[in-house]
Amino acid sequence: MPVTVHRIDEFIHQPRVAYFSMEIALDNAIPTYSGGLGVLAGDTLRAAADMALPFVAVTLVSRAGYFRQEIDAAGRQVEREDTWDPARYASRLDAAVALTLEGRQVWVGGWLYVARSRTGGGVPVLLLDTDLPVNHREDRGITHTLYGGDEAYRLKQEVVLGVGGVAMLQSLGFDVISYHMNEGHSAFLTLALLRRHAYPENNLRPGDSPYDLPRVRDLCVFTTHTPVEAGHDRFPYDLVQRVYGDLLDLATVKLLAGPDRLNMTQLALSLSEYVNGVAKRHAEISRRLFPGYAVHAITNGVHSSTWTSLHFGALYDLNVPGWCHEPELLARADRIPDAQIWQAHMECKRELVEKVGRLTGVALDPELPILGFARRMTAYKRPEMLFADLARLKAIAAERPFQLVMAGKAHPRDTEGKRLIEALHAYMRELKGVIPMAFLPNYDMELALAMVSGADVWLNTPLRPLEASGTSGMKAAFNGVPHLSVLDGWWLEGCMEGVTGWAVGDDKVSANGSDAGSLYDKLEQVVLPLWYEDRAGWIAVMKGAISKNAAYFNSQRMMRRYATEAYLR
Repeated sequence: MPVTVHRIDEFIHQPRVAYFSMEIALDNAIPTYSGGLGVLAGDTLRAAADMALPFVAVTLVSRAGYFRQEIDAAGRQVEREDTWDPARYASRLDAAVALTLEGRQVWVGGWLYVARSRTGGGVPVLLLDTDLPVNHREDRGITHTLYGGDEAYRLKQEVVLGVGGVAMLQSLGFDVISYHMNEGHSAFLTLALLRRHAYPENNLRPGDSPYDLPRVRDLCVFTTHTPVEAGHDRFPYDLVQRVYGDLLDLATVKLLAGPDRLNMTQLALSLSEYVNGVAKRHAEISRRLFPGYAVHAITNGVHSSTWTSLHFGALYDLNVPGWCHEPELLARADRIPDAQIWQAHMECKRELVEKVGRLTGVALDPELPILGFARRMTAYKRPEMLFADLARLKAIAAERPFQLVMAGKAHPRDTEGKRLIEALHAYMRELKGVIPMAFLPNYDMELALAMVSGADVWLNTPLRPLEASGTSGMKAAFNGVPHLSVLDGWWLEGCMEGVTGWAVGDDKVSANGSDAGSLYDKLEQVVLPLWYEDRAGWIAVMKGAISKNAAYFNSQRMMRRYATEAYLR
């Protein structure tokens, strides 16, 4: 399809917040995201466009994408390259900036994509690209694969994102009033800002910092997204010096980023005046992880129109005019007639059943309840918890039948995550004829919307307290799908037992060993009996999910918090 040509000069007339993220889910056809972090970033930009906030986003073009997931006959994940052509969706920037990496000059060009709102607002997104003919063959691939390659490759990507991004914004003429780092991948931007805000040498006294640290801190906002150790990038200083020799003096960097290894999270924390976690509990955990830093809490939200199915969108248009741009109006959804709620849900459910049959050959029954589970496949998400006691699971299904639809990718280097996918397929084979179950390959935005709208119950089983926020259950809420989840992340704030969904276990970290038993109890004694025996009661919970969760856990509310507390402080 022909790309709409955008001109950068339509966006540089006013000061803007620069939002940096390694991954951004711009569109289902643009594979520049791996999961929740990127989808959250995309929802952030879509909400900013809705609200006409002065934003500009910076990310990598990731021409080879993350990966396209296939499942082989044994249930093992197979990764395929997921390439895309930026020229089909974006306009090439008429600018390039130069960096020095491993002693070579590397030119960074880019593309302009505009995230548009239905109201006509737009957020420019700069997709940085090193695949330029002028560059060395090895350097042309730096921006190819999202989270690909070895440690040196990741380091180069993060230098391009942070340092190259700041330089590109300046080259294009953007007046940036705040730099928002979405996770620590872009923290090198703080070093670029320190270099820009260095004091004149003849004004320094012995022992003075050569950099205006307070000025840089005042410019920077940092959102940390995970308490999981693997989510915080660390690089050996000898590697950093070899790859990025243009580093500031090492003594200063070690004071800011850690004495032994360059910790990207530590660097971002040290040079950001405003730091936040993505849920109340996550902020509490982060304050313990990073003592001495004030970590605020802005709980995540999801973009209303992006994550509401066409059927529920039409229902809301009829009953709650204006919901799309003011999702808090969905507090009135409890007044929508039950029959209309159920009809919209069944239309979504039939579409999911059709999609499952087409993609997997598994025949599901729209008249039986469907449990949905989809997320990044990694150990702390515990996708296998539902299968901890197969005998009991079979007994529950024998009394009140239910079906399972699952999906999710494991990082190519996450051996345990890939083993879990294989294990789920083994359970599928063992449960054949007892519990209909499907695993949908290549989980993406389109598949996610089908699942969160077509399931009857959304299941989440993370290991406390490692779920910083989670957002899939919020998406389900926009489609009237109740949540059945461990009390962690956003669900600690969103769970009203029997009103918006149900809790698995309690909120104590020590209770993890009993979570499977609690999950079985809830299914057997509460959730499935309600679904089978009290349709009006079930629809009341669906309405609770909409009116109390969707009305609050949305990206419009989230962005108002960022605007007033982080950007305009």
